[in-house]
Amino acid sequence: MILRSRAPIRLDFAGGWTDVPPFSEKEGGAIVNATINRYTYATLIPREGSGIKIISADFDIFVEAEDFRKLEYDGNLDLIKAAIKVLEIDQGLDLHVRCDAPPGSGTGSSASIGVALIGLLNTLQKEKLSPHEIAKLARNLEYRELHIAGGKQDQYASALGGIIYLEFEDPSVSNSRLNVPPHVIAELEKHCILCYTGKSRLSGDIIKIVMDAYIRGEKRTTEALRNLKRIAMEMKTALVCGDLKQFAALLKENWENQKQLDKSVTNPQIDHLFEVAYANGAIGGKALGAGGGGCLLFYCADNQEHTTRKALLKEGIQIIDFNLEFQGLQTWVVSD
Repeated sequence: MILRSRAPIRLDFAGGWTDVPPFSEKEGGAIVNATINRYTYATLIPREGSGIKIISADFDIFVEAEDFRKLEYDGNLDLIKAAIKVLEIDQGLDLHVRCDAPPGSGTGSSASIGVALIGLLNTLQKEKLSPHEIAKLARNLEYRELHIAGGKQDQYASALGGIIYLEFEDPSVSNSRLNVPPHVIAELEKHCILCYTGKSRLSGDIIKIVMDAYIRGEKRTTEALRNLKRIAMEMKTALVCGDLKQFAALLKENWENQKQLDKSVTNPQIDHLFEVAYANGAIGGKALGAGGGGCLLFYCADNQEHTTRKALLKEGIQIIDFNLEFQGLQTWVVSD
């Protein structure tokens, strides 16, 4: 018997950063995001004994241990080790993991790994977890077990799927799937361009800088975070009402406020790509995740996405084609 799972990555449309403590603790956050048909896949093959072998196709490395108690955090596949240790999977297994998104892409790929793994390993357990519980545990793997700074939106997006509106009043998280009309979804898919800058970024580094500024009460950072929360609330309304011109304008406003958080959120390459996109048909856009590299998302004027796309390709940028995904975590059994 072979067990598999997959969990989608996400695009954060508005409100990113407001799910990060201490802002989410003190003022509460709001985010709109959507999952796409790019995934983390995990495969579990049970074997005799208690030996564990973890194989990562993305990094072309593997880790072996006599049992889950022998797994040590050393910078190699620590998130995968953490999932096995926290769930106390006391049996032999081979675990294969790969992700469609490049590391550091700003699409929540590490969170989708955590969600896919917990969902997969939970199939071995008697007590089954809900998608909401899986998201919470996946976040705790990064925050409490591995002490990685970050927010919560990625795990909930990956576990739940769809276009969702999330509110954060730490420690509680509430979510609602937005009832976006099918023709609006089709328009979004037609007019959006997702591209990868080719440069990974470490979100934890940027997050610490920004939240330290918030703790100090720096006006520019505090106002930007509050604006990002407001923009997410307005984005929710724009999508439900099918107002995609407003959607594009809010993407652009979100990016302007992202850049107010810290100078490291952007760089000369990213600024240049925005100039190219806006000169060739884009009317809104933002960097995904923490910024500083990773992926950029643009919304283009009607029938101008091909022009924007060609201009970005000339810059040597990778275009990632996608459709929106309305299922979150999935697990299944494959017969030998």
